[in-house]
Amino acid sequence: MKRALAALQLLGYVCHAVSECTLPASEFHLDGDYLIGGIFKIHYVYPAVPPHRRPESLLCSSQLFSPEDYLRFQVMRFSVEQINNSTELLPNVSVGYHIFDHCHNAENFPNVLDLISVNGSIKPWEEVNGNGSVPPEVIAVSGPFTSTDTLTTAPLFMMDLFPLISYGAASSVLSGKAKYPSFMRTVFSNKEIITVIVNIIQHFKWRWVAFLRSDESFGNNGLDLFVSAIQGTQICLAYSKGLRSDSNYTQIFQHIEHQKINVIIVFAPQLAAEDLVGWAVKHKVSNKVWLAGDTWALSKKLRAMEGIDQIGTVIGISQNEKTIPGFSDFIHATRGRSYGPRQQKSCNQVCNCSSLTPEQILASDHSFTFSVYSSVYAIAHALHRLLNCSGGCHRNATVYPYTVLAALKKSNFTLLKDRIKFDPNGDPLFGSYLLVHWNKSLDPDPIGYYNLEKRVRFYINDSKIEWFTNAGVPTSLCSEECLSGYMMKQDGIHKCCFTCEMCPEGTYVDITEDPYQCSACNQTQWSAAGSISCNQRRLEFVPFSDRWAILILFGAAVLVALILAVSAVFAVNYNTPVVRSSGGPMCFLILACLFLSSLSVSFYFGEPATSSCSLRFLPFVLFYTVCLSCFAVRSFQIVCIFKMASKFPNLQSYWGKYHAQWLLIAITGATQFFVIVVGFVLDPSTPEADTSWSQQEIILKCVLNFKGCVAPAMLLSSLCALCFVFSYMGKDLPKNYNEAQAITFCLMLLTLTWVTFITIFLLYQGKHLQTLNALAVLSSLYSFLLWYFLPKCYIILFQPEKNTPQYFQGLIQNYTKTISQ
Repeated sequence: MKRALAALQLLGYVCHAVSECTLPASEFHLDGDYLIGGIFKIHYVYPAVPPHRRPESLLCSSQLFSPEDYLRFQVMRFSVEQINNSTELLPNVSVGYHIFDHCHNAENFPNVLDLISVNGSIKPWEEVNGNGSVPPEVIAVSGPFTSTDTLTTAPLFMMDLFPLISYGAASSVLSGKAKYPSFMRTVFSNKEIITVIVNIIQHFKWRWVAFLRSDESFGNNGLDLFVSAIQGTQICLAYSKGLRSDSNYTQIFQHIEHQKINVIIVFAPQLAAEDLVGWAVKHKVSNKVWLAGDTWALSKKLRAMEGIDQIGTVIGISQNEKTIPGFSDFIHATRGRSYGPRQQKSCNQVCNCSSLTPEQILASDHSFTFSVYSSVYAIAHALHRLLNCSGGCHRNATVYPYTVLAALKKSNFTLLKDRIKFDPNGDPLFGSYLLVHWNKSLDPDPIGYYNLEKRVRFYINDSKIEWFTNAGVPTSLCSEECLSGYMMKQDGIHKCCFTCEMCPEGTYVDITEDPYQCSACNQTQWSAAGSISCNQRRLEFVPFSDRWAILILFGAAVLVALILAVSAVFAVNYNTPVVRSSGGPMCFLILACLFLSSLSVSFYFGEPATSSCSLRFLPFVLFYTVCLSCFAVRSFQIVCIFKMASKFPNLQSYWGKYHAQWLLIAITGATQFFVIVVGFVLDPSTPEADTSWSQQEIILKCVLNFKGCVAPAMLLSSLCALCFVFSYMGKDLPKNYNEAQAITFCLMLLTLTWVTFITIFLLYQGKHLQTLNALAVLSSLYSFLLWYFLPKCYIILFQPEKNTPQYFQGLIQNYTKTISQ
C-alpha cells in the first residue's frame, strides 16, 4: 500500500510539473537519431531552501546563475556538434541532446523522470527482449555535477542499468557497483584527491591540520577517506567541522587559533568554500596555509576578493584542464543563433542568458570542461561500437541503455592525447591533477602534478612557492620535533602531541619505524644514551700478538730454559750432598711437573675454544698438584728423620722399606686426575661471550665450571696447608736440611699471587683477565723454581765447599749437641 501511495504521489508530482511548464524551445534540446541526456547546475539555490510540506517542482531560471556550469553546458553542446560534424566517429548518424537545468537535488525530479521515460511513462524493471519493446529516447546521461545531486538521482537510473556518466561527482561511495552498477565518471574519486592532500602534507612535514568540509555526502566522504589515509602516518587531525550555510565561522576559527593549527584543508563545494574563505578575509584571518580542493582551487571570485592576499598561502589541487580546439569559435558562432519553436514537455530548459557575451562566457572557470567533453565522447564511442561504424553505421539499429553501458565499460580511445579508459568500478584511468599556488599576483601558478599514468605520480616544486613567511616552509605542529636520540612520549589523545625523552644506554630510537619507543639493541650491539642506531660491539680476546701475551710467553720460555738448566746442574751433581738432601730423584719429578705446568700458559691466548679452555686448567692443576705433593712429602720426610725417628723408630723403617713417599705422590696425582676428569665430563669448561662487562665490547673468555673446579681446588689447598704444617715443624733443623724457610716463602708467594688474582677477578672482567690468569700461573711456577732450586744451584756452582759430606756432617753434629743441651 505504501509503495502504491508513493507511486501515485510521484505521478501527481510529474503531472503537476508538466502542467506548469509550457516554454519556448531553446539551446537545451537538439533532435537526432540518438539522444544524450545532460544534467547541469546552470542555476543554483543558495542557501538551501527549507523542506516543503508537499512535493513541489522548482523553476530553476528564477534562481542564482552559475557561469561556470553554463560554460560546461556549452561544452556538451559543442561536443555533440563536433561529433555530428565528424565523418569518422558516427557517419550518417546524428546525435542529439536533451539537457536539463538541475538547480536543486530534491525539487527537480520531473527532469530526471523525463530522461528515463518512454513515451511519457516509466516502467522500471520491464523485461527488454527486443521484440517490440521501445527503448527510451535518451541512451545515456552526462551528469550530474555534484556528489549530492548524483547520490539523489542515481538510484532512478540504476533500475534499468541506465548509463550515468558524471563529470564532477567525486564521492567514493559511487564506486560501489552493488548500489550503483551503471554509474561511471570522468573525474577522479575523492580517494585520489585525498591521496594528493596527504602527499602534500607529508611532503612539507606538517603534522597538525584542520579539515573543514561541507556537511553533506561529498564532504563527509572526504573526511572519512582522510581519516583512513592518515592512519599509520604522523599526521594528526586536530580539528574537523562540517560547514553549513548557517555555520558559526567565528567559533570555528577560534578553535583553530586556540589549537595553533597553521594548515587548513577546505574540502567543500565552491559556494561553501567561497563563504568560508570570504569570511576569513573579512575578519583578517592570516598566516595560514590553505589546501584547496578542486572545487575552488581556481575560483576567480575568491582571487578577485580584496584582502585575499593576506590570508596566507593557498595551495590548490585542480583538474588539469585541456584547451578544447574549436570551442571558443563555437561560443562566438552560436551567441547570435536563434532556435525554432518547439513545445516543451518539461520545465527547466530555459536560461535567460542571451545578454551574455562570448567573452564573458569564456572568462569563466574552465574546471571540469574536459570531463564534460570526455563523457560525451565516451558515449559517442560506445554508440560507434554498437552501430558497427567501421565501414558505415547501422542508423536504424535499436539501442538500449544497458547495451550502451556495456560498450562504455570497454572504452579505449584517444581524446586530446589522453587514453580514455575506465576501471571495473567505472572510475577513470586517465587524467591528472595540477597542483597550483596562488602567487603574489593571485594567479594560480602550477607547481606540480599528480598523474596516475606517470612513473613518478606525485611531484611538487618547492622553489616556486611564495610562502607568507617570506622565508622557509611554515610549520604546523602540536609539539616541536624531538632532538635526535629522543623518543616521543604521547601527551593526550593525539600522537602528534608529545614530550621528548632521551633513550637510555643500550637502546635507540628509529623515527622511521616507531618514534614513540626506544628499541633495545641486541646483545652483539651497543649504543650510548640518545642514540638513533646501534653500533656493533668489538669482539675482544687476547691474541698472541698482544704485547702482554708476548711478554708472558717469553717469560714461560725463560722458565723452561731455567728448568732445563737446573735439571742439567742437578744431573751433573746428582751424588753431591746438596742434590741428595734436596730429594734426589724427587727433584727431577718436581722440575718435570713445573715444565709440564708451564704448557698451560700458551692456551690463555688466542680465540677461546672448548679445547683451549680445558687445557688452560688441566695441565697446571694436575702437575702442580704433583709438585705440591712432592714438597709436602719432602717436608714430612725431613721432619720424620730428625724429630720422629727417636720416638717412632718403626715409622722410618716402614717409610723407607715400602717407598711410602712415592706411593703418596702417586695416590695424590691419581686422585687429582680422576677428580678433574669426572668434573670436566660432567660440566666441561666452555668459551663464553661476555656482554655484561663492557658496553662496547664482547669479551670472549672461558667459563670454569663449579663442579669441575671445586674438588681440585680443595685438594690443592689441602696440600698447601700440609706443606705449611710440615715446614713449621722443621723450622729448627740443620741449615742445609732446613727447607722450611724456602718452602714457606714459596707458599707465601703462591698464596699472595692467587689472593691477588681472585681479588682482581671479583672486580674486573675485561679481556686482560686472561692475561692476569696466565701471569698468576707463571708466577706460581717461578716461585718454586727461583726460591727453592736456584739457591741450591748457587751453592753447587759458587760455594762448592758447602757441598761436601764433611760440611753436612758438621751441621748435623752441631744440631745434635744443641738438642742434647
